[in-house]
Amino acid sequence: MNMENLKRIIDQISRDKGIDRALLVDAIEEAVRSAVRKKYGSRRDIEVQFNEESGEIEVFQYRTVVEEVEDPETQISFAEARQLDPEIEIDDDLGEKVENIADLGRIAAQSAKQVIIHRMRDAERNVIYDMFREREGTIVNGIVQRFERGNMIINLGRTDAILPRDGQIPKRSFKQSDRIRAYLQEVRQEARDSPLILSRTCNEFLVKLFELEVPEIAEGIVKIMGVAREPGFRAKIAVSSSESDVDPVGACVGLKGSRVQNVVQELQGERIDIVPWSPDPAKYVYNALAPAEVSFVIVDEERNQLLVIVPDDQLSLAIGRQGQNVRLASRLLGWRIDVKSDQRYANLEDPGYKSLVALETVDENLADKLFAADIDSAADLAAAEIEKIMEIAAVDEERARQLQELAASRPVSVEETGETGETEETGETGETGEVEKAGEVEKAGETVVETETEEESEPPDAQKTGDSAAADSEEKPPVE
Repeated sequence: MNMENLKRIIDQISRDKGIDRALLVDAIEEAVRSAVRKKYGSRRDIEVQFNEESGEIEVFQYRTVVEEVEDPETQISFAEARQLDPEIEIDDDLGEKVENIADLGRIAAQSAKQVIIHRMRDAERNVIYDMFREREGTIVNGIVQRFERGNMIINLGRTDAILPRDGQIPKRSFKQSDRIRAYLQEVRQEARDSPLILSRTCNEFLVKLFELEVPEIAEGIVKIMGVAREPGFRAKIAVSSSESDVDPVGACVGLKGSRVQNVVQELQGERIDIVPWSPDPAKYVYNALAPAEVSFVIVDEERNQLLVIVPDDQLSLAIGRQGQNVRLASRLLGWRIDVKSDQRYANLEDPGYKSLVALETVDENLADKLFAADIDSAADLAAAEIEKIMEIAAVDEERARQLQELAASRPVSVEETGETGETEETGETGETGEVEKAGEVEKAGETVVETETEEESEPPDAQKTGDSAAADSEEKPPVE
């Protein structure tokens, strides 16, 4: 097969696509071999070679020399072989060049085309993988090409990458031809679609943006110790400094907030809180919940739980809108955080209040209502009038009687009656509201650290709970 332009085409594709020339030659040889077998039979022993000097594809068919031919596709008679090669002997393999293979037919030509396309795609995919595997974990720049089933296709120049739906910041839109930056999250070698997976919602994207904006982070003076994000809404980032004269928060904020504002603009308005990191979990959570004031913190290192007590007027600020502030702080620390007001904590120390929350189906919110209405214990609840319980708890008569029966069936402790004794009210084992003290109070500055655990049910809208009534309160402003 003499193709005048074949050599030039191979050189051009190799140069434009960055594909090894030898791979292209192999692909063409395989394609021609497939086409010949499609036309002349699959059992034939076919060999295809590309002649570099002439630019010609040469096809040879090999058959075994026999006395009597039984299979014309694999055998040739001795007499016929002698005409082609006078020195041939029985059982030798005779190779003869196949002529007139230019006209392979439509089906054979289509088969050859598919083989070439498939091999070129595989080769190009390997080239892309080798090019981008060292850039995995970095930020790349591209142009929005198109949208496919919610996924965004980003043109990176040599190839396209996919920004999946879950990697896009919600409620933020890009149009076709917009420039975009994203984090190269994964480079896959075996992939039917694009091997490059991008993300703008992962924590690493926020970290890399700060590395680009803050020289102290790039130099290793300031370190990012933790990141927690709700993409498109709010994020918290904890930083520390290896040099005492460098303020890590100030370095990330920049002059008049210029550095952090550049990151906020790239994230299209996502609010960012920058907090100082501390090895002490009590101090760390104090910083993470700022500007809300914290009265003291009770630490349970065994269960990785923190009970944060805040002034009554700071409760909504500490929790944040729909629990967002305390939820992000919990992710940042990797600890479970419960936020309670001073009044709620004082109530939990009262034996009568404990007896109320120890009742099945009575949570702290209902116990607060009862306690505020002078129903100070389970015994008082058992003796209260049904109408009063219905009014306080905002329940029907059946529910009120159920509460009264639960309170009446519960044994009264010595502490509830006010009599002296050594019995301590602890509630029933395994019930909500049980408090188990397991350490001594340790004061450091204004922070009191005590090992104590408290189990309570989580509201559905917040992963880390405080008072569910504070879910719609104002958020903490970002660090300026």
